[in-house]
Amino acid sequence: MSQPEESPKGDPWHAFGYVVAGVAFYGVLGWLADRWLGTTFLVAVGILIGAALGIYLTATRFSTASEPAPQPRDRPEPPASSTTTDEQ
Repeated sequence: MSQPEESPKGDPWHAFGYVVAGVAFYGVLGWLADRWLGTTFLVAVGILIGAALGIYLTATRFSTASEPAPQPRDRPEPPASSTTTDEQ
């Protein structure tokens, strides 16, 4: 007998989109900075930073999608202060 398959906790296209968008956005920023500053290495730095941030966003999204939302704790209210400063 086969067991029912579990559905994925997050959409894999979101993961792909985060990484591609990070690489594209920061790669373009690096390219623009290269053109402005006259350098040739900032496009590579932008692509690496974009990939790292895309992977980070993917990891945080998938880790929070698999965990249930935290429930607020019932905290008792602190007792009201019964001291008065009028007593002298």
